[in-house]
Amino acid sequence: MMALGVDLGGTKIEAQVFADDWHLHERRRVATPASYPALVHALVDLVGWADGLADGPVSVGIGAAGMINPRNGRVLAANLAAHDKPLPADLVAALGRPVRYLNDSHALALSEAVFGAGQPFASVFALVLGTGVGGGHVRDGRLQTGFSGTGGEVGHLPAPAHLVQAHGLPVVDCACGRRGCIETLISGAGLARMAHAMTGETLSAPQIIAARGDDPRMAQLWQVWCALTADLVQTLMRTLDPDCIVLGGGLSDIPVVVDDLTRAVGQAGFAGFDSPVILRAAGGAASGARGAAYAGWQVADG
Repeated sequence: MMALGVDLGGTKIEAQVFADDWHLHERRRVATPASYPALVHALVDLVGWADGLADGPVSVGIGAAGMINPRNGRVLAANLAAHDKPLPADLVAALGRPVRYLNDSHALALSEAVFGAGQPFASVFALVLGTGVGGGHVRDGRLQTGFSGTGGEVGHLPAPAHLVQAHGLPVVDCACGRRGCIETLISGAGLARMAHAMTGETLSAPQIIAARGDDPRMAQLWQVWCALTADLVQTLMRTLDPDCIVLGGGLSDIPVVVDDLTRAVGQAGFAGFDSPVILRAAGGAASGARGAAYAGWQVADG
């Protein structure tokens, strides 16, 4: 059975069809509709396109920002027309087949664990450092999403108080409704927020990295970011204890991030205990759609 993976974003929908050997067969991109009925229609149309390529029904997986309310099956994603709508159930009804709908960080984690950088390891945690901070845990090729389906939402753990206090870091409201989440400091926007708090300047992540060799303030700022992120990795070690952590999202593209974070994690850890291997995601832009496709195939395959 061929598999369709959909990366559903706020502005575009990326659909990718994978052959039985999991090589990319075909891809298609369309704009994300602004209305819910149009969104459902667009997704159904993409499935029909994929069925035509496969000469029969494909399995369907969709990865998107946000999550599913386990009580009523409704989507929680403020940037989508599907917000507070039962999109998975509506697609199942329209298509007459199972549809796997999952968080985009979970999709990335599954892709990297099965096909990407985490492939040699049994237990893989994908830490996504981008506009926000998310994650997903895969063990033996299966997502570990937990009772409510929100396992891996590590961006909404509290920032470590000792580091916040030591460096006078801002404690701000998070989009999730809580206050002081680690996401507000180590995401792309969080790094810029820390830069303003520590230097009074408005700087982007690339500017901070470029200047850290010549500007002691930028060097300290980057060290603080690494310490905060290393503290989060240490929390993962003490709870899930993965073999490997795969970094995704825009900040993972920073050339020095893997080496610097590996060093910071080692400095923050218990003496005599090994830290997990930290790697950069290998799947590139196709990784999320491939993970969604694999999740859909797992459901269809039983």
